[in-house]
Amino acid sequence: MAQTHHRPELFRSRGLSDSGKVSFIELFFDLIFVFAVTQLSHSLLENFTWMGALHTAMLTMAIWWAWNYTTWVINWLSPDALPVRIMLFSLMLIGLVMSTSIPEAFEHAGLYFGISYAAFQIGRTAFTVWALGHGAPVNQINLVRILCWLILSGVFWVAGGTQEGEVRLALWGAALLIDYVAPSLGFWVPRIGRSTAEDWAVEGSHMAERAGLFIIIALGESIIVMGATFAGLERNAETVLAFLVSFLGTVSMWWIYFETTSRIGHHYIVNARVPGELARAAYTYTHLLLAGGIVLSAVADEFLLAHPAGHLDQGVALVILGSPALYLLSNAIFIWIVSRMFAVPHATGLVALGALAAFSHALSPLVLSALAVFVLLAVAVWGSRFSSRLCTLVPKHHG
Repeated sequence: MAQTHHRPELFRSRGLSDSGKVSFIELFFDLIFVFAVTQLSHSLLENFTWMGALHTAMLTMAIWWAWNYTTWVINWLSPDALPVRIMLFSLMLIGLVMSTSIPEAFEHAGLYFGISYAAFQIGRTAFTVWALGHGAPVNQINLVRILCWLILSGVFWVAGGTQEGEVRLALWGAALLIDYVAPSLGFWVPRIGRSTAEDWAVEGSHMAERAGLFIIIALGESIIVMGATFAGLERNAETVLAFLVSFLGTVSMWWIYFETTSRIGHHYIVNARVPGELARAAYTYTHLLLAGGIVLSAVADEFLLAHPAGHLDQGVALVILGSPALYLLSNAIFIWIVSRMFAVPHATGLVALGALAAFSHALSPLVLSALAVFVLLAVAVWGSRFSSRLCTLVPKHHG
């Protein structure tokens, strides 16, 4: 048997005080996704229909999957190693092509998006298979499994890009189904079987911090939309109040996540016996819903700032109330997965938003948005106390 050549410089250190630290190159890499999230919200604004919402949802799932898989990879590989840095720079270039294709992904830029997305996923994973062969054979087998699934879905991404209309929609839907079902099946592959949660040795603090940074990316997009829209408006009482409401809404979303959800998640994943299980169940799937809620909130802010007074369109009302509802629900699901505790503040907030929906037709966009933000702020304050109590508990169900 050939001797394995260990290259420890390729791997992230474990068990040290700074082993979970996020590097500057990871933050630099995230800039591509700041742009991608901006493209997603603008695409929905320009095509504010049910079909436009479906397209945006599918593209959001793809963008999140690309970022999320890269986070898992850098949880093992050292971003300070030159080969890893070159890989990340290459992904940034491919990701920029992918992001610029988002607005026209279901039109003439479909092939650009399909090829760049497949290249992003397959290229990164193939590099990681090579890197893990220099000292982490168990994880290398896991990545071989993942590579097989990504090649399969990549065929559908590229094929969808060559088609149009409903055929593209169907092929890309199949690609997303393959991508999202694969982890729950343990990336089963004939002859080499499936992986288990114990196989995924992750640095919990790094995973928690990276997930939080993606929330910052999404919230940053809300700030960009808010500022850019307000800069082009005439200053009067209504637009200034709308701007203030939008800002408070973004602040409250930050507060809810980082003072409650993130604290609870970090506490439980760091203390978990099998952190890979929590990383897959909580951080891989639920943060997609969190990001979706924030993208919708940016769309709601755009509508609010453009037309703060007057008649409230049904679709706009749905976004104004639906974005905080999705956000609260996503946070509550995350908290349940990691702690098995029912998030009473968030559930109460969802009930309050449901009550607002009953008479939203009688309110202006400004008043409805202000009331929705008040609900978010109340959940933020209550949730801080809730998380302080929850983080005193010792995790049990994960070991």
